[in-house]
Amino acid sequence: MNGTPLSVGTLVAEPGTKARGTVRADLGTLTADIPLTLVNGTRPGPRVVITAGVHGGEFPPIDAVVRLADALEPTEVHGQVIICPVANPPAVYRGRLNVSPVDGVNLNRVFPGDPAGGPTERLAAWLFANLIDGADVYIDLHCGGIDQVLRDFVGYRLTGDPDLDKATAELAGSFGIEDVILGLAPEGGNSHAAAARRGISAVLVEVGQLGQRDEATALRRVDGLLKALRHLGVLDQDGSAPAPIRSWVWSAGVTAEATGLWYPEFSFDADVIGEVAEGDLLGRIVDPTDGTEHTVHAPADGRIFYGMHGLTVAPGTELAALAIPWDPDTAARADTLRAPGLGAGSDEADPRP
Repeated sequence: MNGTPLSVGTLVAEPGTKARGTVRADLGTLTADIPLTLVNGTRPGPRVVITAGVHGGEFPPIDAVVRLADALEPTEVHGQVIICPVANPPAVYRGRLNVSPVDGVNLNRVFPGDPAGGPTERLAAWLFANLIDGADVYIDLHCGGIDQVLRDFVGYRLTGDPDLDKATAELAGSFGIEDVILGLAPEGGNSHAAAARRGISAVLVEVGQLGQRDEATALRRVDGLLKALRHLGVLDQDGSAPAPIRSWVWSAGVTAEATGLWYPEFSFDADVIGEVAEGDLLGRIVDPTDGTEHTVHAPADGRIFYGMHGLTVAPGTELAALAIPWDPDTAARADTLRAPGLGAGSDEADPRP
């Protein structure tokens, strides 16, 4: 029998109960009310934390975790589940972008945060201290934002700890998503990277694109989360076999070097975003004043996993991210790969601003 209360701030769920509410986070110059659902099972098991809404404009993950919170029954749960559907209220409710309208900072670049820093750094510190740091497993849900096409994938970071890496690889393969992308190291300010450095089995799950909310995508994502919870033993197994996966590693990120209008050569259909070879034309940036064109070419071979759909871009805007099939020999030589994430979009790569 699980006899331990589950609490975050003033919100408490006794064993065998579910509690829903908000907990106030002090961000220095302002506060944020963080919505939470605590599901405290009746039997022992892991503590799993699931977050969505780290970025604005990413609606399918929020929809999915609210549906999951409604569906989970404490009597069926082994262990404890904490669900946070809106981890970044300023960006979700007042913005529609990756950066917060409060201070222009991308929350998923500053974990584990700074309790004495700016508002977004304080928010990262609050989320890490109150939710992530106490977890056995951490799942951070994202999708292609309002200006981004994206192929579904799961990402995680290699830590060098064989047991942790094995557990996380198995978790990444449990969602029923075919493509799994490995980050070569756990450095940086992404939430799942910071969790991995703390010894937590942590994954990033990207399902959906263009911020589009539709029931089919939300239900597909709920189904994936239920599969993962069964894999973890939080829910009883249903006898289904894990789906086959393909493993990838990032090969390059492409960012804009000019201000203008972006005309990509690749398809806007995430299902047919294809392979490119080094030197292939990815698109053109056109100066709206005089029509000057800046061509953009692939810096490496790879499959495009996400790309810029928006028309207007500025220097540093992320235009595309490429990955190649996993080859442990090549991937061990980090200097041969140029990871994406140098711009505003990526959550599974180099987190430099």
